[in-house]
Amino acid sequence: MGWDAEHDFVVIGSGGGGMTAALTAATAGLDVLVVEKGAVYGGSTGISGGGIWIPNNPTLRAAGHNDSRASIRRYLELLTEGRVDSKRLDAYVDHGPAAMELLERSKWLRFFWVKGYADYHPELEGGRPLGRSVEAKPFDTRRLGEDERHQRPNTMKGPLGLWVTAKDYHDLAMVKRTWRGRWASVVAAWRVSSNLVRRRHMATGGRALVARLRMALKDTGVPLWLRSPMTELVIEDGRVTGIVAEHDGAQRRIRARRGVLLATGGFEHSADLRKRYLPEAAWDDYSGGARENVGDGIEAGLGVGAATDLMDDAWWMPSVRHPSGAVVPLVSERSIPRSVIVSAEGTRFTNESAPYVTFVHAQLSGGHVPAWFIMDAKARARYPFAQILPGAPIPEPYYAAGIAHRADTLAGLAEKIGVPAGALADTVARFNGFARTGVDADFGRGESAYDRYYGDPTLPNPCIDAIEKAPYYAFRIEVGDLGTKGGLVCDENSRVLREDGSAIDGLYATGNTTAAVMGNEYAGPGATIGPSIVFGYLAAQHAARSA
Repeated sequence: MGWDAEHDFVVIGSGGGGMTAALTAATAGLDVLVVEKGAVYGGSTGISGGGIWIPNNPTLRAAGHNDSRASIRRYLELLTEGRVDSKRLDAYVDHGPAAMELLERSKWLRFFWVKGYADYHPELEGGRPLGRSVEAKPFDTRRLGEDERHQRPNTMKGPLGLWVTAKDYHDLAMVKRTWRGRWASVVAAWRVSSNLVRRRHMATGGRALVARLRMALKDTGVPLWLRSPMTELVIEDGRVTGIVAEHDGAQRRIRARRGVLLATGGFEHSADLRKRYLPEAAWDDYSGGARENVGDGIEAGLGVGAATDLMDDAWWMPSVRHPSGAVVPLVSERSIPRSVIVSAEGTRFTNESAPYVTFVHAQLSGGHVPAWFIMDAKARARYPFAQILPGAPIPEPYYAAGIAHRADTLAGLAEKIGVPAGALADTVARFNGFARTGVDADFGRGESAYDRYYGDPTLPNPCIDAIEKAPYYAFRIEVGDLGTKGGLVCDENSRVLREDGSAIDGLYATGNTTAAVMGNEYAGPGATIGPSIVFGYLAAQHAARSA
């Protein structure tokens, strides 16, 4: 059969990794097409916080944050515990800076260092308490023109056009506790009034990153097809030579002379694949990944003989279910001092403030599903929780749905959530003892720079304070995720591999379509988007060199 269209490099998916690969290939002189099955572009990147964990990138170097290669490599070696091929780790460390340098050649792509947002395990050799994460600078999406209405919406946008970066949120969370928090609220009010006057559509985080990548792609003339799901990989003589996709109501055979890149996300919204691969306690879908992520690219790779790995793991995120059905991730909330998270037995089971993947691993391994977030009235008055402002009443639908509970005594709260009252009282009493000393003798809460980042700096231990002011509150904590970790096994050039280790010619993958280069862990804020960018870049570079 013939071809309906021909290009050098075809990218399936329009998240950060897919768009970086397209931009890299176009910069190398290739004829590129991006194919997106959704009605909007941006993938999970567009609804994420948008952090990028790529050590030694230009923004960090300009700020004087220079790492030795040895320290970065040692950190990742300890973090991944032998689960990841050393050549992939080397490729990530060695080529990450070049990938970011290529992005910054575009006038649209500009970043800033989120200084102080620690690596997730800064206590490990090579870890950095000040962090290595960068974020795209805020962007007025009106500059996208017609493409603005096709960009994936993001729930991080505040009321009346308020926009906040990761650093802004860190400060605003302490609005009731610190002068820096109060100043951040003044800045926020100014931004609202400024936006109303100037009619700007400011975006931050992942939405800003996607908008900036889209502007860069527009400059190169790379076409982006929306509502165009890939239905088949075309194989000729053992090589992937193109795809079949639905576009404008017709099946289109598209030749890819240099290769096809799968950047289609994970399988987090596939009920069948969750039950096939994930632990039973994670079968229910509380994922914050893009709704289109149902494992298309992974299954397409399996169909042509690809190997997979890490399929039982995810980028876990403890979450609260909003009464509307949406998923609200808990990041800063787990460092609220006057709080603990308990199991059905009424006892703590890990450091509540630990990195979210680490926390849920402990939750799953102990069978603590669901868990309960317990806090007192002062915590509710001082700190935001699950998008509810400090001191604001918990909306009634939370109570009606059994997601939230309130009682005047700990015993009354225990009865409402079905945990032993004596055990909960003992847990809180022990924790209150730790509050007096400032040391969590059970789980070390507050010892890591990561724990303390979202804690209350007015306290000796920013993550610990006594739970003693009625009324008391409990929120049901679900096993949520940001996407799945498992996927196609790739080499250091992001070529998809078979079970015997041989490469499937013409087929590349990046992002959550692949087995994570982070293994079962998480290096720091943006350690999902960072590898997606780097291996998208490497795939395009390899395709550009191939005949």
